[in-house]
Amino acid sequence: LNGNEKCGQMSKGSVVLAYSGGLDTSCILLWLKEQGYEVIAYLANIGQDEDFDAARKKAETLGAKKVFIEDLRSEFVQEFIWPAVQANAVYEDRYLLGTSIARPCIARRQVQIAQREGAQYVSHGATGKGNDQVRFELTCYALYPQILAPWRIPEFYNRFRGRTDLMEYAEKHGIPVPVTPKAPWSMDANLMHISYESGVLENPKNHAPPDLYQMTKNPEDSPNEPDLLEIHFTRGVPVKVTHVKEGTCKETPLEIFCYLNEIGGKHGVGRIDIVENRFIGMKSRGIYETPGGTILLHAHLDIETFTMDREVRKIKQSLGIKFSELIYNGFWYSPECEFVRHCIDKSQENVEGRVQLSVFKGQVYILGRESPKSLYNEELVSMDVQGDYDPCDASGFIRINAVRLREHNRLQGAAQKKL
Repeated sequence: LNGNEKCGQMSKGSVVLAYSGGLDTSCILLWLKEQGYEVIAYLANIGQDEDFDAARKKAETLGAKKVFIEDLRSEFVQEFIWPAVQANAVYEDRYLLGTSIARPCIARRQVQIAQREGAQYVSHGATGKGNDQVRFELTCYALYPQILAPWRIPEFYNRFRGRTDLMEYAEKHGIPVPVTPKAPWSMDANLMHISYESGVLENPKNHAPPDLYQMTKNPEDSPNEPDLLEIHFTRGVPVKVTHVKEGTCKETPLEIFCYLNEIGGKHGVGRIDIVENRFIGMKSRGIYETPGGTILLHAHLDIETFTMDREVRKIKQSLGIKFSELIYNGFWYSPECEFVRHCIDKSQENVEGRVQLSVFKGQVYILGRESPKSLYNEELVSMDVQGDYDPCDASGFIRINAVRLREHNRLQGAAQKKL
């Protein structure tokens, strides 16, 4: 018999809880057990700075039936970050989607564990006002239909109206609570970025405290010598990074991304402070640091423009915007997102070559590029060589394009005369 049956309470089934080891999900774990569920705790390693052994012991102490700690870093880079690089995925022109793109990766493994363990439900600790509840649950509903969201269950959110209630519950039930003061903001970290929001940051006029940033140096304090890198792309994906001066070379996806994070962080690259539009209808202020992703965005934009047909790129740019919105809103596992991913991947067939760049004082500077599939014709574009181009042809080209403008001007002139 399990613990619930011994006490005369029939089990409501088992639930796989996305567990972080923090106060919220620790209280949720115990509360779910109180409600009659068997809890399987699941922690995803996606590159955050976490004591996974301590979190495992904590979950076991709280009564988790099983604890799974899954290293998802490599698949996070290859299957989620790389498609975002191919797409030049940026939400509302600035946000590189570090949190958004991690959620389907985390939720997919959670569903796989639930299926393997025969669990009836999956659960998470995302709040009722944020985007993450949507991202987790749209993934789960696409793959596994039974979800428990405590922060939207009245019995839970009426009992726990804030951090004070959670702390009291934790102390009453022997849940270890943080002994150091909590930072006056919330933070989400993974291999791609760290995001900061809430608390003192909710007033959009407040400047970010200097000690907030953890992934990047203040550009003012960064080295006075740039790092020169060469990034080699195949099908729009980085396959090799070389430090030009030091000769350091990285070739596996995880090594490449970690190295770019290291170089970018050292020079304070990838900091942004924005107000964005959440999917659920409200605006929120977020501060993000995405060093490696920012370097790759600059490099990929450059090699893509160098190798891709102009009209194809216009279509691909619109698909990239759509892809970014789908990721942000939680629709990774939708048919439309699958279609867009395939289209973007097709567009990357000839995006191949090397980009050399400088990383220095918070900036990424493109220095040069080369590609066996370049559409750049040096002779054709040269001001010193006529090549296979007759300048007289430009006269007709200009006159044809001017027809519309001349007609517009004629109509405007006629309208002015009537006045």
